[in-house]
Parts: sequence; C-alpha cells; structure tokens
Amino acid sequence: MTDRQPTLTTERLILRPFELRDAPDVQRLAGTREIAETTINIPHPYEDGIAEAWIATHAERFENGGVVNFAICDREGDHLIGAISLFLKPHHERAEIGYWVGKPYWGKGYCTEAAREIVRYGFDELGLNRIFGEYMAGNSASGRVMEKIGMEYEGRLRQHMMKWGEPQDMMVYSILKSEYQAMQKASE
Repeated sequence: MTDRQPTLTTERLILRPFELRDAPDVQRLAGTREIAETTINIPHPYEDGIAEAWIATHAERFENGGVVNFAICDREGDHLIGAISLFLKPHHERAEIGYWVGKPYWGKGYCTEAAREIVRYGFDELGLNRIFGEYMAGNSASGRVMEKIGMEYEGRLRQHMMKWGEPQDMMVYSILKSEYQAMQKASE
C-alpha cells in the first residue's frame, strides 16, 4: 500500500480522501434517521463534532493499513454524496466493504458505481483475495448493490448486531478475486 491514499474516478464520481471541509455535509447527510437506522455505526442524532472526529482518524488508519475511507463525490462539482470504505485485514488478504449514500442521492446508481470501483481497487491495487459485506436484513437496497457488483449471498447471521436496543439479523455477501477476474474477462 502507498503512503498516500489515492483518488479514484468513475464515469460520474470521484472517490477521494475526506477533508475537514466535508464535515458539515457528512453531518447533514449521514445524520438523517433514514441513514442511521440502516447502519450499525452511524448515530442518531448526529451530534456536532462527530464528523470532524471521524475524518481526523482517516489518515492514520490508512497509513496503518486498517481502513481506507473514500468520500463519494460527483465529478461535476465535487459535492459529497456519501462514503465508501474498505476495512482491511491485509494478513488475510481480505476486506469488508461498507458504505452509505445521502438520501437525496438514493436510486441514482451512485452507490453501485462507487462499490464497483472500490472492489476493483481492492483486488487490482491492494492485492486482496476476498471482499465481503454485511447489511441489516431490513436494508434490501444495500443487498441489491452487493448483487449488482457480483457479490454472492453467503448467509444470514441471526440477531448478530444490536441497533437501538433491538437485535438485527445481518446478511452476508462476498466476492473472491477469481470471481472478479472472471467477470472482467467476460465483459471484455
């Protein structure tokens, strides 16, 4: 892994490191109840200072090989749309994908586009062998993103996480490097 986090581009998006200037947009977008209720780690209400504290951890976590967090932004005006991350386990050559997209941007394919690019980055540039994701059973939109990028359903972890005092089933999907490479070859 390089010392500096790269910036990735797709047809419509820029995936770049977060900057402190993004904090108000993170708070506004991630702070909605609709985002918080479909994620395990995003609080509601989203208090002042949380976004700044979160962004301040990114550089060190990247340098230590633990997490790579990207701001999902539109290419036109660099407006924040959401976030996408890989939680790395380099010694196992695997990572967990995580993402959220602000409600005004739902249904436009941005999350799928960003997820395709971060999977490519994980396999082609980080040398991963496996990328997996989990989502709360009630968040079927997240499952559709995983299916669209070629991930396969692995199972249901019953009452695996707690959200607002309620046990949540987690759905697990994954893709292997060999499956990703086969998809790339088939699309040539």
